[in-house]
Amino acid sequence: MTTYHIDMETDAAPKLPPARERIGPIRVALKQLYPEVAIALEHKNSLELLVATILSAQCTDARVNTVTPALFARFATATDFATCDIKELQKLVKSTGFYKNKAKHIRACCVAIVERFGGEVPGNLDDLVTLPGVGRKTANVILGDAFATPGIPVDTHVGRLSRRLGLTRHRDPVKVERVLMELVPQEEWTKFSHRLILHGRKVCYARKPRCEKCALATMCPKVGVKGLAAKRKRKKKKEESPQRTQRAERKKESK
Repeated sequence: MTTYHIDMETDAAPKLPPARERIGPIRVALKQLYPEVAIALEHKNSLELLVATILSAQCTDARVNTVTPALFARFATATDFATCDIKELQKLVKSTGFYKNKAKHIRACCVAIVERFGGEVPGNLDDLVTLPGVGRKTANVILGDAFATPGIPVDTHVGRLSRRLGLTRHRDPVKVERVLMELVPQEEWTKFSHRLILHGRKVCYARKPRCEKCALATMCPKVGVKGLAAKRKRKKKKEESPQRTQRAERKKESK
């Protein structure tokens, strides 16, 4: 693997090659770190994955996995969800947060699946994104993990790491997706996104990335990392300021 020498403290490293030259070593490193990857949401079919993905919005996969066994035991088909009592559905998914909107989207989505697709989850992007509550990210999850059709779902981890690695400057998920589609071979799209997500959860944290323990450190310009460190320093100083004032006042009073 090629090693790139950069200043560990800089926000951007001009000595680094462009993204197209770094993406190969980045892909290799991620594959070595996470050779076997799969979506963490437990499911048996495309409908279960679709429902679980809707529930995973602003909720951990682990929490969703505690909810779905009872949910899928009660509602097994799109028709079951489409004709369910919304209050019962809300109760079953309540612990995932934002449960009223999620229940509404799940039922409406399944109504559309029954009415327009014969009760079967469609297996193409154009149809999937027409379903209530389904955007490109969810659609790409379904395609990649239920239909083995390569896709790049851009969640917060994928977007953040793509920018931090200097692969793109875009914040719009659709634009990030298109950049990654150009950089990464199509057959790797789904697994590459899973690997970025895992790396974001295990190493490249949003607020305090573990750059000193990161296998991608020499390939990464660490965009924005220096700013995070400065922000933490300012916050710490602000928090300590009242404490110093209180200590000074107590010292003055004791004299």
